[in-house]
Amino acid sequence: MAVRARAFWLAAPGRGEIRPVPLAPPGAGEVLVRTLHSGVSRGTETLVFAGKVPSNQYPTMRAPYQDGDFPAPVKYGYLNVGLVEEGPAELVGRTVFCLYPHQTRYVVPASAVTVVPDGVPAARAVLAGTVETAVNALWDAAPLVGDRVTVVGAGMVGSAVAGVLARFPGARVQLVDADPGRAGIAAAFGVDFALPADAAGERDLVVHASASSAGLARALELLAPEGTVVELSWYGDRPVTVPLGENFHSRRLVLRSSQVGTVSPNVRGRRTFADRLALALELLADPAFDALLTGPCDFEELPEVLPRLVSGELPALCQVVDYGNPTADQ
Repeated sequence: MAVRARAFWLAAPGRGEIRPVPLAPPGAGEVLVRTLHSGVSRGTETLVFAGKVPSNQYPTMRAPYQDGDFPAPVKYGYLNVGLVEEGPAELVGRTVFCLYPHQTRYVVPASAVTVVPDGVPAARAVLAGTVETAVNALWDAAPLVGDRVTVVGAGMVGSAVAGVLARFPGARVQLVDADPGRAGIAAAFGVDFALPADAAGERDLVVHASASSAGLARALELLAPEGTVVELSWYGDRPVTVPLGENFHSRRLVLRSSQVGTVSPNVRGRRTFADRLALALELLADPAFDALLTGPCDFEELPEVLPRLVSGELPALCQVVDYGNPTADQ
């Protein structure tokens, strides 16, 4: 029987819509997945929705199963958890994570899905892509036991980094954000919280994820001599000012980038993309990560929800999207 689906598309910058999508039956080595939940990655997806992806980053910013091209029309997203309805016997009936956009059903190679561990609720599993980014950042940063570590920016990615660091032996972790309301996230993970002016100094490592020049400047100020800032922010098309005068040279500070598109060179010979994602899903057994979830909203509400996320009217880190009637597409 033919299967139909519905997908969320960015029709034009600032305007989304739900479109029908015909699906071919799964072939050998493929799976048909019915979406249970997807997640809106506030940082990246709001930049896409607002049409602010720089033209020279169009190839880099493509999602694995994106349709269309930037700036629009485009079907974009990469946090999807669903139930395998057809495919290899060992996967049928399993809950899986896939880097797929917001769509009610989809067909992908079986190798594109990762089974969600039994101890991880499906809604929380939408954070797998974000926690995977945090894992890669910490592979890049390579913190040592007992390090003094600060995360500047308690958004979705920064908070995920703090959540992973909270498990690190002996690490003294502080989460810094200009919004005092983010203190609750730090409390959920059991790490310290501070406003930027009150942040602790002399840090061995600072992970910067505020996507602001002010946050990056403060991150450099917080370092001990020969300390490192790992830059995780994505700025879109905004110019960034980096203070490389003052103490940058005299204190021999390090500023380096981290990006999830490649496995960290520190472990590349020993870990794969699949290993990294599987580890992220294992870490999500910790219920503290629920502090990053907002919502849910219904799939049909996405055209109204995305503009509210962009404007800030709807505060969220990861907006969870629920999918309704499983028979509606047939």
